[in-house]
Amino acid sequence: MSDLEKYRVENVDEVSSPALLVYPEYVEANIQEMIKTTGDAARLRPHVKTHKLAEIIRMQLDHGINRFKCATLAEMEMVAGAGAGDVLLAYQPVGPNIARLRALADKFPDVRVAAVADDLEVVADLSRAFEGAGRSLDLYLDLDCGMHRTGIEPGAGAREVYQAFVDLPNVQAAGLHAYDGHIHDPSMDVRRARWEAAFEPILKFRAELELTELPVPGLVASGSPTFPLHAECDDRECSPGTTVLWDFGYGDNFEGLDYQWAALLLTRVISKPGPGRLCLDLGHKAVAPDKPQPRAKLLGLPDANLVMHSEEHLTIETAAADDYKVGDSLYAVPAHICPTVALHEEVVVVREGRAVERWKVEARRRRLTV
Repeated sequence: MSDLEKYRVENVDEVSSPALLVYPEYVEANIQEMIKTTGDAARLRPHVKTHKLAEIIRMQLDHGINRFKCATLAEMEMVAGAGAGDVLLAYQPVGPNIARLRALADKFPDVRVAAVADDLEVVADLSRAFEGAGRSLDLYLDLDCGMHRTGIEPGAGAREVYQAFVDLPNVQAAGLHAYDGHIHDPSMDVRRARWEAAFEPILKFRAELELTELPVPGLVASGSPTFPLHAECDDRECSPGTTVLWDFGYGDNFEGLDYQWAALLLTRVISKPGPGRLCLDLGHKAVAPDKPQPRAKLLGLPDANLVMHSEEHLTIETAAADDYKVGDSLYAVPAHICPTVALHEEVVVVREGRAVERWKVEARRRRLTV
């Protein structure tokens, strides 16, 4: 079966475009592959920023995955509301978001709420914010393992922040967090070498904390490209995100990751502006423009050359242009699924080749109730 046949929607005339299609059977297969990789659902803490869907959280809960990682408070609230028991905000809260985190913890008293931090003043603010909460906020020290985006380099400064987790009231040390999103080499051998070098100082720092009898209960690590590598180590939780939906940006470029596309874009020809050209309704507002072209892979059109991209339009050149008329449907795999999902208020759910329901992308918003 070709990819086009695999993803074709029988009742496509009932679905407006552009639309994000989600195929639960492939989501299910990807969840099973994630569990197979770790050998234990309890070792997974998937990042929900990829899909932002309560329905997928429930699917993962059904498989015994109960710990999740989030980038926003809205994602945390969505996950907790879906029934998860352990939610980590992997984004240091600052300003009014500290009070919002406390409000979220109050709203879900039976859910373990945690956050990352790398700054002494923020830790002090969190300690004050959780006064009277009736429980402590679990904190993970956010360590920079080479990406230089957030986190603190292992060393004396990092130890001082971690000591504050232990010394200050209303917070407690939950362990370490280290995201290695900068390690995305196609070759698994190269990826492994860079991963080992990146985590050597992290593991050394953990050992130093433990030698001084500071508690280090957990280590949360991994992006999707390094997920199989971290999964080999039974001393940490793994937090891949993209694996649940997948995209061709990862699928075409990384060895050792066996996942299926579970989310595609439905688009239509809206104009034929000249010989060999088709204009589609797949602009920046439907497929994430953060990557260089091609930002979408059109199934059944391997020669498609994406020549113009604007807010509502995508113009392509293809030798097969004469085979299409205005109004015809095409299916596209995004290069980067995570920011693509965030562009859509809802997804169209396809089961057994038919569009049957819609799921609200609830956590694409910055605020739900808290």
